[in-house]
Amino acid sequence: MKTSLLSKLNNGNGQAAAAAAFVESPAQRFQELVYNIHREIIKEIGNIYPGDNQGGSAEGKMEAEICQMADAIMDREVAHYTRNDREEVTTLVLDEVMGYGPITPLLRDDSISEIMVNGPQQVYVEQQGKLYLTRTCFRDNAHLLAVIERIISPLGRRIDESMPMVDARLPDGSRVNAIIPPLALNGCILTIRKFSSHLLGVEDLIRNNTITMPMAKFLEACVKGRLNIVVSGGTGAGKTSTLNIISSFIPADERIITIEDSAELDLKQDHVISLETKPPNIDGKGEVGIRELVRNSLRMRPDRMVVGEVRGGEALDMLQAMNTGHDGSLTTGHSNSPRDMISRLETMVLMAGMELPVKAIREQIASAIDLIVHQSRLQDGSRKITQITEVLGMEGEIITLQDIFIFEQFGLDERGRVKGSHRATGLIPRCRERLAARGIGLPVEYFN
Repeated sequence: MKTSLLSKLNNGNGQAAAAAAFVESPAQRFQELVYNIHREIIKEIGNIYPGDNQGGSAEGKMEAEICQMADAIMDREVAHYTRNDREEVTTLVLDEVMGYGPITPLLRDDSISEIMVNGPQQVYVEQQGKLYLTRTCFRDNAHLLAVIERIISPLGRRIDESMPMVDARLPDGSRVNAIIPPLALNGCILTIRKFSSHLLGVEDLIRNNTITMPMAKFLEACVKGRLNIVVSGGTGAGKTSTLNIISSFIPADERIITIEDSAELDLKQDHVISLETKPPNIDGKGEVGIRELVRNSLRMRPDRMVVGEVRGGEALDMLQAMNTGHDGSLTTGHSNSPRDMISRLETMVLMAGMELPVKAIREQIASAIDLIVHQSRLQDGSRKITQITEVLGMEGEIITLQDIFIFEQFGLDERGRVKGSHRATGLIPRCRERLAARGIGLPVEYFN
């Protein structure tokens, strides 16, 4: 075995060298040692894929065996080490053999919402809406590729030059995207959107100033009153979380069908059917997309349809469903504003391949969509619902909108946090009469 960094530091090569090396992360300090121990262990016991259904006792036994082997190799190869060194090395080895390598501690950290690996030497994370560069790194591109393959192999997926992009999902529900050379010029790129074990409720949104109590009560009334709602916003704005929260207002006695690319919604009602798209197999066949699932769900007698995100031709099927008795449907879409969401829906309907005049498309949208809830991630990393907008109908060839609630930003405080507040625009929503007809009353004071 080659001399490890740890042994070099203990050979008396000088305090300056030791100090320079120890500003690195444990993974960097012990990288070569961990690599060699990992290689020897794999020779003995083979590969272990995270998520393998070994059972608690079998997994614990395997961990104990790996720790013993790591100790034996360190006793044989490293002359001097502290107890802390031994614990760090053993933890890193366990992460390599049974976890996902250097990013395993990041996956365990509940404060991290996203992990972005930009090649082997650069790993960013998102915490509280802000991006931070970590000291985590991989040995090289081959090491990173091995971790990517470890993630996707148990799912029956592959990634190579003939198929250099892949979407997958970890056992805990976290979404994974990987792209490799020749498409990625920085080396292998891995992005993980973590699945939060703590699901937010409407009380959390109010406490975090994402929304106010009158806004929450209004949305609750709109969901119970079977209005069709689109949650719009940019990437990472929190659309799916908001969709999950407002979906909780759906009465428990209704049959709900959720349709997603990657299952993230977690509705607590009893009668929930969850559908998820299927990527093509290794031969490029067998793909089932959102559009096929939307069409199929109409034959499943849904009371409510909740589509995780519309981004293509499925928008037409969704609008037709909303216009043919499947009211109370919910979905999300990427856009910069409620008006932009309308324009994007027009474009998505055209992507369905139907030769429809623009006015006919707009009439479909205006009669199908009742409310647009726009969410933004602000410059300080906070996420807020910045507009709740009602779709009024058509005037000529234009879809008319009116804001019911908005967020006004006044500037930044001395700590760089956004200063601002939500307020009602003073306009009484037309849907208030429709809700009243269903026995759902809303005090006019909410809109003053």
